[in-house]
Amino acid sequence: MKYNKVVEAKFIERPNRFVAYCDINGEIEKIHVKNTGRCKELLVPGCTVYLEESDNPNRKTKYSLISVIKENRLINMDSQVTNKMVCEALKDKSLILPGFDEEITLIKPEKTYENSRFDVYLEGKTKKAFIEIKGCTLEEDNIVKFPDAKTDRGVKHVKELIKAKEDGYLAYIIIVIQMKDVLYFTPNIERHKEFGDVLKEADEKGVKILAYDSIVNIDNIKLNKPVKVVL
Repeated sequence: MKYNKVVEAKFIERPNRFVAYCDINGEIEKIHVKNTGRCKELLVPGCTVYLEESDNPNRKTKYSLISVIKENRLINMDSQVTNKMVCEALKDKSLILPGFDEEITLIKPEKTYENSRFDVYLEGKTKKAFIEIKGCTLEEDNIVKFPDAKTDRGVKHVKELIKAKEDGYLAYIIIVIQMKDVLYFTPNIERHKEFGDVLKEADEKGVKILAYDSIVNIDNIKLNKPVKVVL
């Protein structure tokens, strides 16, 4: 996944979930934030961030915030990129899902099932699968956690993935860790215990819980290697 026209800036403040102000070479610009999470440990006043300049002259904001440097580590913050990363990896076969041991004949983003719209739907010759993807940017002592805020919607999706598994589909939750060199992933029970509990239930009922780190550069990001999951 590549970005175009990336510029470096200094983060100033984030008055709401969608907007930040950054200093670009001495000019203060209003920036679109592609992540509605808290991200308070990332967006610290004065930190270095990277922005993508839009080619759309009709946009209200000229730039979107895509990544940040935290303690010398580059972390991608674009919550819209993770689904594309997984689909790219499935298409080029760098991502092989456990249990889906046949050629994938259909990759369909955003497929509705029951009362949820899952991020990816797969078909093979005989097998069908749903994938729910969670981008992860919260890191503490090289341990990464999700969510960084309460997510009732996330709990709902996991419960319906369990139902899809019971109905005969393969079901996967993929945690895309938007950085490299972490120890393991674990649910953030301090922020939302119910999500951690339902993730354990899903694992016990056959939903595959997978985590992968990412190779992050200023102008691109790519899914990398599996990371240990600790439930």
